[in-house]
Amino acid sequence: MECLAKFAALMGMRCFVLLLGLPFFLGAAELRHFSSGENRVHLLELYSSEGCSSCPPAEQWLGELRDAPGLWRDFVPVAFHVDYWDRLGWRDRFARKEYTARQSAYANSWHSDNVYTPEFVLDGAEWRKVEGGPPLAATLSAGVLTVDYLATGFWRVSFVPAGDFEVHVARLAGGIISAVRAGENNGRQLRHEFVVTELKSAHLTGGTVEMKLNDDATEGVTRRALAVWITRCGELAPIQATGGWLE
Repeated sequence: MECLAKFAALMGMRCFVLLLGLPFFLGAAELRHFSSGENRVHLLELYSSEGCSSCPPAEQWLGELRDAPGLWRDFVPVAFHVDYWDRLGWRDRFARKEYTARQSAYANSWHSDNVYTPEFVLDGAEWRKVEGGPPLAATLSAGVLTVDYLATGFWRVSFVPAGDFEVHVARLAGGIISAVRAGENNGRQLRHEFVVTELKSAHLTGGTVEMKLNDDATEGVTRRALAVWITRCGELAPIQATGGWLE
């Protein structure tokens, strides 16, 4: 619990969960197994908002990664929607104050007072996207992260080597079309992929934790995925990641 307390202090929020509410749309006999392999898998984060006029191109670029050969194998993409653009008159239904706090915690760790959208973060560091595709596959050995479906909605997350780590699990939604009726994107139809609809964290006791995954009722979603990453206790920067499609 000391581990979770350190992370909560950094994020400015509390982490409670060992049983995680995540999407589960699999038949009881259908198996899912996600694994990082030994080499590091990049965690690519986008901080965005439906109220930001410069965000749609970044979201479009991120969405195109669903067809990239290295998806889930070399990199795991996630889009966090922040809430500070909501003041312009359009409330982003995917925005959460916790995601704004996460972005601010990154800025603080970089000794910066500046947060903005769109902003990319790669493996815990600010990343200026250049023309082209996603980051190249890493060659650094980082340990093996695995996620396995067990039964009746339970999943097991394991990381080797064992140590003082936390696991973070994000529910991702895609195939989303939003008709914006106010703010900087008034009158536009926005398309979203890899949107984080829920984020939970737990202490990885003895290298393994089991979690119950529940149904996701987010409307307008045609694709769902799971993103999982490991951090050292009380830190934001990921050291290993994995994920995959749930439907």
